[in-house]
Amino acid sequence: MIANERQYKITKAALRRFEKAIDAHEGDGSSPDVAPRIQQATLEALVSEADELRAQIKRYEALRDGEIKQRELTSLRELPIALIEARIAAGLTQKALAERLGVPQQQVQRWEASRYSGVGVERLQEIADALGVEVREILTYASAA
Repeated sequence: MIANERQYKITKAALRRFEKAIDAHEGDGSSPDVAPRIQQATLEALVSEADELRAQIKRYEALRDGEIKQRELTSLRELPIALIEARIAAGLTQKALAERLGVPQQQVQRWEASRYSGVGVERLQEIADALGVEVREILTYASAA
């Protein structure tokens, strides 16, 4: 997941490198030293990784540009990603969120890098409030059978 502009630029540069590698691989034709199946597998791996990077870039751009306005959670495990996406969708940098919360920017960077691991419920609610996130979760209880 791309969480900030720095990662966005790094991911775009990585995509360009993969695209060059794909072009070079396709342009070289078959090498007598490498089995055709290995050449094909290499090309497929390069294409797969490039596709993944494109998807990450597209998601980040859609969030940043306000095209994505909500996310449906199917598990509380998705909450950290949703908070990061909410920050991006709100047009806030990690620094701006840190200022709203009254914490150093590095703290927000650490929280996001660890996907809010170890952050308490109260702090998560403060972050959601600072982002203007409205949380509506439906819990389904297991029946005692």
